[in-house]
Amino acid sequence: MAKAIHMMVRVLDEARSVAFYSQVFGLSVAERADFDDFTLVYMSNPEADFEVELTINKGRTEPYDLGNGYGHVAFSVADLEAERERIQALGYSPKDIKQMTHNGKPFGRFFFIEDPDGYKIEVLERGGRFR
Repeated sequence: MAKAIHMMVRVLDEARSVAFYSQVFGLSVAERADFDDFTLVYMSNPEADFEVELTINKGRTEPYDLGNGYGHVAFSVADLEAERERIQALGYSPKDIKQMTHNGKPFGRFFFIEDPDGYKIEVLERGGRFR
């Protein structure tokens, strides 16, 4: 059976992106691999084996065009309100908390935030199928 191990995003500024994922999601650099034309930074935390891979293409100065096909990655948290307040206190701009229902029953509570390169990230409250 296949196992999800990482997601990759292309970023312009390594330090800014590492700071964002560290401050907002508690990820730390697990490995950094510097190549001639690019650098790969793998970030993770003790909560899961899944990693965020930041790809920094050397010499790139223009923001990436995210197009209309990118969806999002999701992180789960125990206390949605507290995490949103903490992230906002760090100077980031999380969106409002929303709640989805399905067949008249609560399905999920969440908010979105964008990383420094504009990638959308969903922050879900743990419960039900979101662990």
